Amino acid sequence: MILSENLLRQTRLRFPRFEEAKVTITPIEKGGSGRKFYRIQFSPGQSVVLVKYSREQEENERFVAIARFLTAQEIRAPRIHFHDPAEGLIWMEDLGDRDLWSYREASWPARRPLYQSALETVAKLHRLPETVVRQIQPHLSARFNEALYRWEQGYFLEHCLGRHFGIEGETLRQLAALPALKQIASRLAKFPRVLVHRDLQSQNLIIREGEAYLIDFQGMRPGLAEYDLASLLYDPYVCLTSKEREELLRYYQADNPPSDDAFAEKLRLCAMQRLMQALGAYGYLGLIKGKTAFLEHIPAALSSLGTIVAPIDGLEKLGTLLRTL
Repeated sequence: MILSENLLRQTRLRFPRFEEAKVTITPIEKGGSGRKFYRIQFSPGQSVVLVKYSREQEENERFVAIARFLTAQEIRAPRIHFHDPAEGLIWMEDLGDRDLWSYREASWPARRPLYQSALETVAKLHRLPETVVRQIQPHLSARFNEALYRWEQGYFLEHCLGRHFGIEGETLRQLAALPALKQIASRLAKFPRVLVHRDLQSQNLIIREGEAYLIDFQGMRPGLAEYDLASLLYDPYVCLTSKEREELLRYYQADNPPSDDAFAEKLRLCAMQRLMQALGAYGYLGLIKGKTAFLEHIPAALSSLGTIVAPIDGLEKLGTLLRTL
């Protein structure tokens, strides 16, 4: 109660025109983040979203700079109204509460244009020239490199296979030592990088008036466009058929033709990496942070990972294990 009153008081100071209005504050439940989100309602049709963050996590400080950068590049994202870094408070545009995930039960003809809008939005990010990317570089997380890809693999082994499924340590060590995993990390790290969202799943895309807006982009960094595509098309929160995936890939490639012949390979390997990262996160958030709802998504992600790993040479041992879980 005291926190809410303090947040309302600080909000009134920054929006003096609403000083006499009846202002209400409502918590917004939002994923696995340690940030707290609130909707501040001034009057019907007039509201903002307030974010309370801890300064202990460096990525929270990046959010504002990246949001302003995206707005300047005319990439759809929430506009920042005010930022108080001393208090760890951000007042930003309220885009509403209908994310892409909210449409998961709709027919494909209804969902298709929403996914196409998401691809159009992130494609603008992928196409930004290096001279523009340099402007935001100081505010970005560490780029994707071999060490980061290897970290994702280890995150999966530790928190999903080990912590969640109870796979013994010796088996995990043997899997971690598979030459193919190291080769995949090395291979992906050699391709030229573009700016990527890094967590482009259905709950991080807000739909307003039929158009997709990026949110939760504080992990943005140089990486492979295929990683973002894999995050969206192999999203464990939503079921897409192989036919729907292929249709969306053709839509993206129509305006963004592959720069090399390795597109299909990169997409498959990035899908493997992304699903490993997601499964590691589900185990970590569910079993260490106590957010057990994330554990419900492990079966879908594990099934997709098994399908992707199956044809990859050198990962037969991992594929066999996945089929037993």
